[in-house]
Amino acid sequence: MSKPTIMTLKKMKQEGKKITMTTAYDYGMMSHVDKSDIDIVLVGDSGAMTMLGYESTVPVDMETMLTFCKGVSTAGKNTFLVGDMPFMSYEVSVEKAIENAGRLMKEGLVDCVKLEGGVTMADRVAGIVKAGIPVMGHIGLTPQSTSQLGGFTVQGKDTENAKQIVKDALALEEAGAFAILVEAIPAPVAKIITETVKVPTIGIGGGIHCDGQVLVLHDLLGIFDKFVPKFVKQYAQLGQDIQNALNTFATDVRGEQFPGKENSFNMKDEITEKLTSELKEEGIL
Repeated sequence: MSKPTIMTLKKMKQEGKKITMTTAYDYGMMSHVDKSDIDIVLVGDSGAMTMLGYESTVPVDMETMLTFCKGVSTAGKNTFLVGDMPFMSYEVSVEKAIENAGRLMKEGLVDCVKLEGGVTMADRVAGIVKAGIPVMGHIGLTPQSTSQLGGFTVQGKDTENAKQIVKDALALEEAGAFAILVEAIPAPVAKIITETVKVPTIGIGGGIHCDGQVLVLHDLLGIFDKFVPKFVKQYAQLGQDIQNALNTFATDVRGEQFPGKENSFNMKDEITEKLTSELKEEGIL
């Protein structure tokens, strides 16, 4: 499978082919994702919650995001990689946004960056794009702004807010974003956006009409158990499988069933005997 490009993704929208996207934060998981049929991987600031146990995405910093990106990019040879810009890495100024986006590209070896916000962040997007760095936008529920939004709640449920989200999408497209992630908005609003903008839309809680869909890997695989958002569908229950495997391992160790002969290294009897004899002569045994 050849690695998708921005042109590939735009063509998929034009042809009505759905885009698939998930997250990854380390080499081990990415090595499996890279062998799958997934088109895009987001090295998300959601790693703050799934990998580090924080209550939100806000605490994760640039250095941590760079560590995540480096691990993922090492394994991500067939998948388009998106590096998430963490909280306060782009809000301060256009210059700071360009600098940090450049770090994610240069040090993290991702194919593009993603940042949250519509109209209010359009100048950041435009600046980053002008610097030669592709940008994926993110509107609707923007997790870095949950304190301001009133928590992890659906956005755009009334006419005024829905209209603003549409305007956010148009502002991002005009600023040069090559794709837009829409999170936790009513399906009719996502449909309007998808039909209005020329760039691909990726939905997470945005309904069936988006050009593609994304789920956090730990949600998709049933590993993250703090909460399960309504828009999540679990395709596996690996959390329970992991617990079962660990409990079986513990039982085998306590019952002296592991390690078995097939898991152990041996040596010739005569060498064992000679070793024992010499250790006794030296007073060690």
